[in-house]
Amino acid sequence: MKKEEVRARIEEIGIVPAARFRSAEDARFATQAVSHGGIPIVEITMTVPGAIELISDLARNNPDVILGAGTIFDTETANRCLDAGARFLTSPGLDLPLVEFAIKKDTVVLAGALTPTEVTMAWKAGADFVKVFPCSLVGGDKYIKALKGPFRHVSLIAAGGVNQLTAANFILAGACAIGVGGELVPEEAIQQRQEERIHELARRFLGFVTKARAHLAKVKSVRKSR
Repeated sequence: MKKEEVRARIEEIGIVPAARFRSAEDARFATQAVSHGGIPIVEITMTVPGAIELISDLARNNPDVILGAGTIFDTETANRCLDAGARFLTSPGLDLPLVEFAIKKDTVVLAGALTPTEVTMAWKAGADFVKVFPCSLVGGDKYIKALKGPFRHVSLIAAGGVNQLTAANFILAGACAIGVGGELVPEEAIQQRQEERIHELARRFLGFVTKARAHLAKVKSVRKSR
């Protein structure tokens, strides 16, 4: 899958699941459950034991799932993740060398940022998306809305504290997508292998995004008709 296709798919789905799994087995289960629930995107963080080997295994057995490598802090690890089959890279904070590396590798990168200065630097560096993290601690959807004022051209992904009550609000505030962790793949559901529960949560979050986008489209249509 080419870079443009990966970027378009992330924008279309509007959800990037990322959870800090305890084991590779848990990550495999959660990846399949989320995918079967309608979200064929999963970010595997480097905090998962054997994360790179897991990405390789998932890439071989789940070709329809867009796998990402998260919590990346150096380009050496990033390169190993790409060799294993990762199709996008993410960092919790602004890492300009990682953005530069991703561009050279023609790979989608979600650059972490929090302040307006970091958002500016990430976007100017060429990041495909700017992941605002942890946005829930600095105003939540109100902060995303404030950022979209001057950064209308920037594709913001809201991450950190996104849940069922706030998901739609982040989209309404201007986020092109949301990053969701334990609220989508609860640890209890993983430990007890409750696949249907994760399916339902995936459908709910997809519904939040779809309805919020429909509302925005309706508002935009009304404004144009005036």
